[in-house]
Amino acid sequence: METTLIEWLKEYGYIILFFWSMAEGETGLVMAGVLSHTGDMNVPVSILVAGLGGFIGDQIWYYVGRYNKSYVHREFEQHRRKFARARLMLRRYGIWLIFFQRFIYGMRSIIPLAVGLSGYDKKKFAIINFFSAFIWASITIIPSYIYGEEILKLITWAKHHWYLSVMFLVFVFGTLWYINRKEEK
Repeated sequence: METTLIEWLKEYGYIILFFWSMAEGETGLVMAGVLSHTGDMNVPVSILVAGLGGFIGDQIWYYVGRYNKSYVHREFEQHRRKFARARLMLRRYGIWLIFFQRFIYGMRSIIPLAVGLSGYDKKKFAIINFFSAFIWASITIIPSYIYGEEILKLITWAKHHWYLSVMFLVFVFGTLWYINRKEEK
């Protein structure tokens, strides 16, 4: 199974990276950096593909918010507090929020939706989003490329000590879930 996954990543890596970047992406970008380190992918092409994926994904969220308000309000009912927070942050930080939204945990999809709901200028959003996407891709892929050997060693260690890895992941995700639940109250 592991060999098949690695072969798929080598063969379809850029396609996977593009769609992964549209969704959330950081793990996919790190994988692209490591695969670039091993010679199976190319750093500039990975940055281009990831940047385009991130840009297009956020543009889609923006337009869903802008032109489907009733759908957003109906389907994202449970995220009302996050939308309210995103609107307040947009008023306070403006273009900086749009630029840095990729780095705000739990708000990556909500912020473009909220910006679209607010009626923010399409052209301004697209320009800021474009530059943000390529900077995001660069500052994630390049360090992963540079530290690819260390990341591979960590993955090998995690495979051999899977029980510690599982405990660590449960702790991390449990903590993030707890923090997120406290913020929603």
